[in-house]
Amino acid sequence: MSEPALDRCTLRLWQTASIIAGIIAGLLANPARPTMPARFDPHLVNEPFADPGLYVDLRFERRALLFDLGDLSSLPPRKLLRISDVFVTHRHMDHFAGFDHLLRFLLGRDKVVRLFGLPGLIDAIDAKLRAYTWNLVAGYDGNLVLHAMELQAADRLVVAKFAGRQGFLRTEDDSRRIEGGLLLDEPSLQVRATTLDHGIPVLGFALQERAHINIWRNRLDHLGLAVGPWLRAFKDAVVRGAPEDTPICVAWTQRASGPDHVPLGQLKREIMRVTAGRKIAYVVDLAFTQENIIKVVDLAKGADILFIEGGFLDVDAADAALRRHLTAGQAGTIARLAGVKRLETLHYSPRYQGNGRALAQEAAAAFRGQAARGDPWAQTLDTPGEAGR
Repeated sequence: MSEPALDRCTLRLWQTASIIAGIIAGLLANPARPTMPARFDPHLVNEPFADPGLYVDLRFERRALLFDLGDLSSLPPRKLLRISDVFVTHRHMDHFAGFDHLLRFLLGRDKVVRLFGLPGLIDAIDAKLRAYTWNLVAGYDGNLVLHAMELQAADRLVVAKFAGRQGFLRTEDDSRRIEGGLLLDEPSLQVRATTLDHGIPVLGFALQERAHINIWRNRLDHLGLAVGPWLRAFKDAVVRGAPEDTPICVAWTQRASGPDHVPLGQLKREIMRVTAGRKIAYVVDLAFTQENIIKVVDLAKGADILFIEGGFLDVDAADAALRRHLTAGQAGTIARLAGVKRLETLHYSPRYQGNGRALAQEAAAAFRGQAARGDPWAQTLDTPGEAGR
């Protein structure tokens, strides 16, 4: 190869390497959105100094989950209309004032929305709805129905229904037995809650995606099995935990033939791979106490992302304790104890406006195990009773 050709080749290689390096640098410098599978897309509703809230888009289900009901003005109508379930930590204004905003966009739609929270949620929704006049709502095309559910105990939900066609009159429904704070239990996901202390009770939440069942296409082809609706029935049987000898109706390609039914266990061994589902946790407004730490660590254990408040610098730990909030360092420590893969802090105190980077850095340092110098709470985690006082 001639010398000019070598120079051109070297130049192209250098340009390609520079482009790749630039892409990598950009990704490292701007981790704006947590990395999750396309089916499961969480993002904060607002920037960290604004009202807390988490929007989780379930893309393949064409719906979304919302954690907390603060200021929702940043969410476009198309996102508001996807919301099927709302999980309210507590009813301080910055966590509940967005109810009316959501109601305004959903009104007149043929839609059911479930709202979960602590005792008093049903009365609060009832009061908000009774503040309006509904003489025209019967003529709307759609019937918006709200199901309000209160976690009265770790094993019981109290339910009330508000239907637009009935002028949102409150209708008491049967209470429901649940297990261990399990609010939502669906084929694709679960949402679990635990009660924390913020001077008042508040809820923390964990969203767990069920294991992914992946089908080996090349093995289907090798066996002569056709792709078709029978695979959905197969996956459903796996999710249900059906016995290994359960007969599964299968379909064969034109070039192959076989029995109409194949045992579930055989198919699991030959065409399926299971990968763990993702998990996120959302925790805001809590005191740094031993009991809270233990509960959050249990709730968020092994999560892919922990969204947690961290609104005070460690130097202001006394102010945080007085208001029963976490410092950034305390948030990072809890994340480390829970063994989460990624930490994202929010709910920053306005006193640090313009200095959010310092809060994020303190949280990250504690997450890595680097306690702040002179840290007044770093040695309290193994002490019975309250921490951080």
